[in-house]
Amino acid sequence: MEHSSRRLTKPARNFPKFGGIFDVSSKKQRLQDIEDTILADPEFWNKPKESGVLLKEKKALETLLGSAQKLATLKDDTSAALELAGEGSDFMSEAIDLLSEFEKLLSDLEVQSLLSGDLDANDAILTFNAGAGGTESCDWCSMLMRMYLRYCERKGWQTEIIDIQDGDEAGIKSATIQVSGAMAFGLLKAESGVHRLVRISPFDSNARRHTSFASVFATAMIDETVEIDLNPADLKIDTYRASGAGGQHVNRTDSAVRITHIPTGVIAACQNQRSQHQNKDAAMKVLRARLFEREMEKRREKQREVEAAKSDIAFGSQIRSYVLHPYKLVKDHRTDFESFQPDEVLDGDIDLFIKHTLVAKIQKA
Repeated sequence: MEHSSRRLTKPARNFPKFGGIFDVSSKKQRLQDIEDTILADPEFWNKPKESGVLLKEKKALETLLGSAQKLATLKDDTSAALELAGEGSDFMSEAIDLLSEFEKLLSDLEVQSLLSGDLDANDAILTFNAGAGGTESCDWCSMLMRMYLRYCERKGWQTEIIDIQDGDEAGIKSATIQVSGAMAFGLLKAESGVHRLVRISPFDSNARRHTSFASVFATAMIDETVEIDLNPADLKIDTYRASGAGGQHVNRTDSAVRITHIPTGVIAACQNQRSQHQNKDAAMKVLRARLFEREMEKRREKQREVEAAKSDIAFGSQIRSYVLHPYKLVKDHRTDFESFQPDEVLDGDIDLFIKHTLVAKIQKA
């Protein structure tokens, strides 16, 4: 939106104060403390573990403070445009556009304010698995992966497909993607569960209605400062030829790697890198994250048993339904939030679903 040519300088009026909500002053102080630490420690760059954690926090703080500054500027500009519009000028259209942008950014920051978990700021691993139903479920699984890739694109996050297994006829049987961005795990964790699709099947010559299921699971990426005890003797490492698109290199060499943690049966695989060594490193990162999540699940066992009666994550107890026929509706069964625009939702517009889920979890806590 271009409005810099007509700078609005009138003071803001009748807008809520948001500085306290996002605690801007303390975040500025924390950012200054980090910058002082970097400057004061000549060995800072020689400590990859410690420096990596601080640099990640620094980037997150800079992003949030930048958003807060943008929000303040939009608030002032919108207020000024509304006053000018009230005086009979032609600023009404600009005021409406500014107000819309202000509300969207404010909503995004409000969602971030709901995230307070230790791992919420971390990058995430998203795992997709097709349910029973053959080609139908595989196609639905690929649609879900596209939806989340589009969502990540809207957020400005980076994504990387770590592993993917194509369906026999169409779609995908499973996939694993890494998502890097501010509060990626905190937001995506709300999407873990079974997703249900109802539509007229494009694979049915009789044009009958089909129901398909696919699951999504979010895991937090963990940094090197988190200790995961991995005994090399407990690891089974297999190499195989990568499948699917990827160029001549991956089709000619057994560069893909699958690592199995024998005591738990947890498996991680990677096939998108150019060398076996790189695939092994990437697979180990995924394995560490999944083992960490497994341990966290054990610690939450009692709470999980209580919640199991409410929403067991298994096929037949979906968290969300996407109905394309005989009517159009997307409904989240945890919050009852609905959208009558499934095409937009499947194109990555899922912010409101995530927001309602996070709010509901806080209210239940």
